[in-house]
Amino acid sequence: MLKKLEEIKTRYDMVIEKLSDPAIFQDNEKFKSLSRERKHLEPIMAAYKDYKALLEHIEDDESVLRGRDEELKELVRDELDELKEQRERMEEHIKFLLIPPDPNDDKNTIVEIRAGTGGDEAALFAYDLYRMYLRYAERRNWKCEELSASLIGGGGIKEIAIQIKGDGAYGELKYESGVHRVQRVPATESSGRIHTSAATVAVLPEAEEVDVEINDTDLRIDTYRASGAGGQHVNKTDSAIRVTHIPSGLVVACQDERSQHKNKEKALKILYSRLLQHSIDEQTAKMAAERRSQVSTGDRSAKIRTYNFPQTRVTDHRINYTSHQLYAILDGDLFELIEALKLADNIEKLKNL
Repeated sequence: MLKKLEEIKTRYDMVIEKLSDPAIFQDNEKFKSLSRERKHLEPIMAAYKDYKALLEHIEDDESVLRGRDEELKELVRDELDELKEQRERMEEHIKFLLIPPDPNDDKNTIVEIRAGTGGDEAALFAYDLYRMYLRYAERRNWKCEELSASLIGGGGIKEIAIQIKGDGAYGELKYESGVHRVQRVPATESSGRIHTSAATVAVLPEAEEVDVEINDTDLRIDTYRASGAGGQHVNKTDSAIRVTHIPSGLVVACQDERSQHKNKEKALKILYSRLLQHSIDEQTAKMAAERRSQVSTGDRSAKIRTYNFPQTRVTDHRINYTSHQLYAILDGDLFELIEALKLADNIEKLKNL
């Protein structure tokens, strides 16, 4: 392990040297790439420093045991056992640090929530999930912007797309992709019968043009008159935009803004991110043929989580995680759950290093 860490230190020193060169600021993409790499390597370097010091301490104690001072040997033996246990713990920690980072983890993210089976109750649950992610973003001091929305009466959501901007937003939220199921008694249920409804969540890394290449000839852009709330302007102008990516068949529509230009900008932002996620899903599918990940962000057809109101229970089925803090979780306290998912994912990745 020490040899591996020394190789990484050589790379880290090279990154620092390049970042100290004023010429690097002329290449913004290169600067951002090196900065991300430095951020990833810094905790490894801190662990390397502590690990190297620990190994030197162990070597000093072992040299004492090879000497002739019996009294000093007795003092060192107990300490050496403790240091070796500490070395095992540190090596386990370093293994996790050495897992290659997902290059998309530091990106902003677009979260799409859609009501599934369950009618109006599913739409109300979709709103609950929407609010949960907004509250989590607030706790992380991230910024949120609504990109598109289709609402129903009574506070429900048919579908909504929000952009979340913040350090590591995609890396934190990518495990939320999938089918979320709720079990509760709807407000309209007079007999007290528990209903089961569902909503789907798609978490996309926000794509830049350098991430996805789209030719203008691959796009068909249609304008049409928006419908729904918004006053006379919405109903009388062709401000709504529908963008179709012809090769993939992906369609994105946006009508929330009064400006046709702004609607087009938002629709393209969602389209770029969906195409990037499509590329990631294809890579995930290829990897899944070689290994089955316990935590899969690519397969959205699987039920990933159940929110059971009568038992105030949340269960994530991918990692057999259960919490009875349902209301806290729906209020955005996702920290423990997300850490459990990240840990399970990293343990699975360690098996394949």
